[in-house]
Amino acid sequence: MRCLLSLLLLLIVACGGQPTTTTPSEDHASEEEALRRMKRPVEDLSQITTQEQYDDYIKRYWDDFDFSIGEDVDLYDESDLYAAFANYVMVIPPKSADSLLRSLMHRASSSREVLDFFMEMARDILYDPNAPTRNDEYYGMVLEAALESELLDEYDRIAPESDLHYVRQNRRGEPANDFTFSLPDGSQRRLHSIKADYTILMFNNPGCEMCRMIIDHIEQSEVINNLRKSHDIKIIAIYPDEDIEAWREYLSTMPKWWICGHDAEQRITTERSYDLKAIPSLYLLDSDKRVLIRDGVDVSLFEAALINLTTK
Repeated sequence: MRCLLSLLLLLIVACGGQPTTTTPSEDHASEEEALRRMKRPVEDLSQITTQEQYDDYIKRYWDDFDFSIGEDVDLYDESDLYAAFANYVMVIPPKSADSLLRSLMHRASSSREVLDFFMEMARDILYDPNAPTRNDEYYGMVLEAALESELLDEYDRIAPESDLHYVRQNRRGEPANDFTFSLPDGSQRRLHSIKADYTILMFNNPGCEMCRMIIDHIEQSEVINNLRKSHDIKIIAIYPDEDIEAWREYLSTMPKWWICGHDAEQRITTERSYDLKAIPSLYLLDSDKRVLIRDGVDVSLFEAALINLTTK
């Protein structure tokens, strides 16, 4: 499901419009059997040429969705609604995102079934590490609005409250959570004690193929290697789990200039200071350890950010 979702979203981004969807029995289904699709105010975004048209498009975006549908929400074409939501979060003005997403979730709170669907859809589109539309800030807005609903009891709130906790950690522009880690020689360091113009913080695991790919990409990066000649760039690779022997065996494969450590007391996990639901996880920090890129995996984004930061 996650891989198919990511592919769907990539197609939406690439095509700049709405995907064409079919019903499971398109050749033989009657109109009554066909899944419902939500009509957008404007099907072709190229038709929007003025600010007034754009504002009206955003205002009327969800008008064709029946928020009172309740348990029959599954009569809608799920892939079409996912595409609609993905498109919506890409086109709404960032300055108005909070009010727009809160309003949307309040409307979705018309029933538990619709609220659950929108919460799951928002999580997949805005919080899945593989989603090209991932936006933790927007997801936090959705969660805050959803948690205001009286439809959720104390048990229903556990999962979204956990997500909201992690969304609020290590936000862009704020100092990264500090922590102590152990070096291979047994000595200890703190993240904030390591001085550098820029720091790439990477959480990784031995045997993780994607971790290996990212490590190799960074090592072979002309951008990072060239910038190291003029700027103090450090990379800190942290193993957050408990198999220390596996980590020690893996150390021989790590670049010699990297700072490699492990969380000996598992405090990052127990204190929930970093969201490690998916590894690898990379952060770009400035000289004050403020977060510039949060929980990323695309090294090219780190390269682009470093170029932009060092050529101002």
